[in-house]
Amino acid sequence: MRPTSARLLNILVPVKRAVDYAVKIRVNPQQTGVDLNVKHSMNPFDEIAVEEAVQLRKRLKDAVQSIKVVTIGPPKASETLRTALAMGADSAIHIEIPEADPAPEPLGVARALAKLIEREKVDLVIMGKQAIDDDAGQTGQMLAGLLDWPQATFASKLDVDPEAKSATVLREVDGGSEEIKCRLPLVVTTDLRLNEPHYATLPNIMKAKKKPLEKLTPADLSVDLTPRLETIKVTEPPARIGGGKVANVDELVAKLKEAGFTAA
Repeated sequence: MRPTSARLLNILVPVKRAVDYAVKIRVNPQQTGVDLNVKHSMNPFDEIAVEEAVQLRKRLKDAVQSIKVVTIGPPKASETLRTALAMGADSAIHIEIPEADPAPEPLGVARALAKLIEREKVDLVIMGKQAIDDDAGQTGQMLAGLLDWPQATFASKLDVDPEAKSATVLREVDGGSEEIKCRLPLVVTTDLRLNEPHYATLPNIMKAKKKPLEKLTPADLSVDLTPRLETIKVTEPPARIGGGKVANVDELVAKLKEAGFTAA
């Protein structure tokens, strides 16, 4: 799986439809997962990825040939793709699954993306480091492993040199950041400090309705998205009990003794 021989870059941005970050999450009555009958929007880290692809084209001008977005999800997920198109992507691919099917796991998503990348001849994948619903943070790493491509995770700055077919990435690590240089093709996962996504304007929202959106099924890519894990039960965390105030240390010690705590 090699990039195109030309120096023009083909960028793929995977996005996910997730419960909106402002929604208060509640467990559904069946205790099989969270209540999904709420507002959904694009995963915030994926918004950053779309914005970075658009900004990269502005910086590199004619060196970027195309920006394509892809999602795996039910029919309603096409709304998320239209949002990405309004932000500046050129075209979209919707790998559609039935509404009743469970959300695919990171390995299944990575396998589907790997098949799609082979078909589309992608040079650079920019994707969110994690989704705010499952918080797995695994798909980008699994995708790079399946493709045998370099990976730059938790990117807070991205510079691409199309001539040299390389990228320099500043990435977040414990205690600071590190700078790494990678060859293309490359998988990059985005951190919060990479950029601040802009809102799509009304004219761009209208234009997005005319941009191409291709629909596929997992079978079209010869991928099985059947989950490998089974969720037995989902419950709310126990209610937190409010604390109390004490006037002095003696009162604190007395209350601790009442609660059964003793000095070692």
